[in-house]
Amino acid sequence: MDAKAVLKAYYGYDSFKPGQEHIIEAILQGQDVLAIMPTGAGKSVCYQVPAMLLSGITIVISPLISLMQDQVSALNDIGIQAGYINSALTDSQIRQVYAKAIDGLYKIIYVAPERLESYDFIEFVNKIDISMITIDEAHCISQWGQDFRPSYLKIVDFIDSLSKRPIVSAFTATATEEVKNDISCVLKLQSPKLVTTGFDRENLYFDVQVIKKKNDYILNYINKHPEESGIIYCATRKNVDAVYEMLVNQGIPAARYHAGMSNEDRKTSQNDFIYDKCPVIVATNAFGMGIDKSNVRFVIHYNMPQSMENYYQEAGRAGRDGEPSQCILLFSNQDVMINRFLLEKKENFEVSLEDAELIRQRDMRRLQLMEGYCTTSGCLRNYILEYFGEKKTEPCDSCGNCHREFTEIDMTAEAKQVINCVYETRGRYGLNILLGTLIGANRARLKELGVTNYKTYGVLNHHSETELRLLVNQLIADGYLTQTAEKYSVIRMGDISSLRNPKTRIIVKTYKDRELDSKKSSRSRKGTDSLTKAGFELFDILRNLRVNIAREEGLPPYIVFSDKSLIDMSAKCPHDKVSMLNVSGVGEAKYEKYGSRFLDAIATFINEHPDEVTSIMDDNDTVDTTISGERERKPKKVPFYLNPEDACNFEYKDLYLVTEIKEELNRITSVENVKQIYGTDIFRFLAQAGYVEEKKIDGRNIQTQTSLGIEKGIVTTEKISKNGNPYNVLLYPKVIQKEIVEHYATLIESNM
Repeated sequence: MDAKAVLKAYYGYDSFKPGQEHIIEAILQGQDVLAIMPTGAGKSVCYQVPAMLLSGITIVISPLISLMQDQVSALNDIGIQAGYINSALTDSQIRQVYAKAIDGLYKIIYVAPERLESYDFIEFVNKIDISMITIDEAHCISQWGQDFRPSYLKIVDFIDSLSKRPIVSAFTATATEEVKNDISCVLKLQSPKLVTTGFDRENLYFDVQVIKKKNDYILNYINKHPEESGIIYCATRKNVDAVYEMLVNQGIPAARYHAGMSNEDRKTSQNDFIYDKCPVIVATNAFGMGIDKSNVRFVIHYNMPQSMENYYQEAGRAGRDGEPSQCILLFSNQDVMINRFLLEKKENFEVSLEDAELIRQRDMRRLQLMEGYCTTSGCLRNYILEYFGEKKTEPCDSCGNCHREFTEIDMTAEAKQVINCVYETRGRYGLNILLGTLIGANRARLKELGVTNYKTYGVLNHHSETELRLLVNQLIADGYLTQTAEKYSVIRMGDISSLRNPKTRIIVKTYKDRELDSKKSSRSRKGTDSLTKAGFELFDILRNLRVNIAREEGLPPYIVFSDKSLIDMSAKCPHDKVSMLNVSGVGEAKYEKYGSRFLDAIATFINEHPDEVTSIMDDNDTVDTTISGERERKPKKVPFYLNPEDACNFEYKDLYLVTEIKEELNRITSVENVKQIYGTDIFRFLAQAGYVEEKKIDGRNIQTQTSLGIEKGIVTTEKISKNGNPYNVLLYPKVIQKEIVEHYATLIESNM
C-alpha cells in the first residue's frame, strides 16, 4: 500500500492538498522535515500517513491533552489504532498502552513533552522500534516564538538519548523566518526538507472593526447569520462568561470554554459545539487546538490577540472546508493596555534572565505589530502575508479595508509637530506621554516631567487623542518614528530626511464606521490625573496590599477598598485615623478592619521617599464640602506664604530634612486659604538659588548639593529604609532654613 492508497482507505480523499505529498515522500525516503502550513492545510495527514507505512512506531509530541485525545479518537474512528500517554491516564492505563505498543497494536503514540523524562517512558522506548519522532506545534521550541514552552527543550535530549536516531518531522501553522530557522537549529534537524505551503487562505474574509459597543455588534452579527456556526474569542475568562451570558439571555444557543471550568464542563461545551447543539462557542485561546470542525463560518475576536501568530492560528479555524468564512477583530485601545499588562506579568521559567528579557522584548514587538494590523488603512490580508514573509503588491479586494470607503486627511503639518515633540522629549517617553503633551492634557505626570514647558505642549489640542494615535502609528509604520520593545517602550526619531522635501505629504486615512472621538474624553484617567510618578508607585503598593488582604479574607479586592479610595489615599497620604477617615470610601468599619495596615504602608513609603510628593493640584482646584445638607464651594486657595508674625514662630535646628522644614512651615502659617507647601516647592527654590541640583546617576534621579550648597553647609547623610536599603538625604543648616523662611514671608505682597 502506498501513500495515496492509505489516504483513500483511511481518510477517504482521492488526492492530497498542496504540499502534503512532498512532505510525505520526503519522510518515506528517511529525510527530516520542517513544514509550515496554515490551520486547515492538513498537517496531521502529513505524519499520520507515513506513520502507517514506516516499519516501527511514530511518537507524536503534542502540547495539549485535549489535542492528543481528539487526534487519537479521530484516528481510532477511521480505523487507525493509536494511543496516548498523559497525566489524564492512571498508571494502570499507561502500562496497558505500553503493552499494546510493544505487541505491535499501535502505530502512533501521542505523548506530552513532560513525559519524555519519566523513567517508565524511557524504559518503554528502549523496547520498541521508533521510526519517526513528530513534533506538533513546533514553534513552542523556539524562545522567539509566540508560545515558547521550556518543556519542549527536553525533546532534543530525548532524541539524542535514543540508540538509533529516527526521522524527525516538525510542524507548525505559524512561523516567521526567524522562528523557522530557530526550530531547525534547536531540533538539530539533519538536511531537512523545508516546506511552506503559503499562508494565504483565499476563502477567509478579514475585517477589523474599531468600536466601543462590542456586545451590540456581536448580537447584530449573529442575528444576521442565525444558521451559521462560529467562535468568539475573548482575552479573559471574565469576558468569556460575560459574552456567554449575554448571548444566552438573548435566547441564542451558545456554549463557553475556558480553563476555569471543570474538565467535564469543558468537554460538554466542546461536544455541544462540535455536534452543533450550540452553533456558537465563546472561549479563550485555550480552545481550538485539535478541533477539526469544518463548518465554522465565522471567528470573531472580542479582544485583540497578543501576536499575529496567535491571531492567524485562531482566525484560521474558520472555513476549514474551503467555503467562504469571515474573520472579524473587534478592536479598542484598551485591548493594547490589557495585553501589555498580561505580557509584563508573564513569567518565563527555566530560561536565563538575559533570555527572559529578550523574549519579553520580542513579545512586546509582536504586540506592536498586532496593533499595527488593527490600525492600518492598507489591505489586511497583505499585512498578514507580509508579516510571514510573503510580499504582495496588489490589494486583495477581499477584506474589510479593501471594501471600505476611506476619507483621506492631509496631516503633514500635524506630523511635523509630532516629530518636533519627539525631538523635544529626546526619545525618553512613550506614546501616552507624547499624546498627552500634544493635546495639552492636564496630568500631574506631565507636569512632573516638565513637558508642560515644551513648545509643542498643547499644540495639537484641536485634535482628539484617538486621531493623533492613528497619526503616530502611521509615522511609525512609515519609519519616520520608531518604537522600542522595552518594558516601557519609548518613541524615538526615525529617518525624517524625506520630510525636508516640501512636496512630501503625510496622508492619514479614516473611514466612517471608525469611531473617532471628536473631543478629548473628560472621563479618561480623571481619577489618577493628580498623581505624580511617586503617587503611582504608592498606588501600586496599596493595590498589592489590597490583593493580599483580599486573599486572606476570601473577598474580591474591590470589597476591601475601591480603586477610587486607593487613588485618594495615594494623593492625600493620610498619617492617622482622622486623616484616613477623610479619604473617599473609608468609613469607621473599614478603618477598623484595614486602616492601620494601609497607614503603615503609606508611612513606610513616605519614610523611604522623604523628598517626593505624590500629587500635584492645579492652582484653580477647589474642594467641595457639605454644610447643613447643602453643597458649598470653599474659597479658592492661594499659593503658600507666611505672615510676618508667622516667621517668628519657626523653630530652628542645627540641621533639618526638607520634609521637616515643610512640616514646620505648614505648622506655623496662619493663613486660612493657603495651600500646603511641599518638599518639591522648597527644593525648587533652593535649586533656583544654586544650592542644590538633581543628577541622573545609575538611571536614578538623585538630589545633591552644589559646590555653593556645600559652602552654605548643606550635608548629605545616609539612611536605611525598613527594607534594609540605603538611601541618601540632604540636611539643611540654620542659614538655609532662615533663607527659606524669609523667602516665603516676603511672598505676602504678591498674594494679597
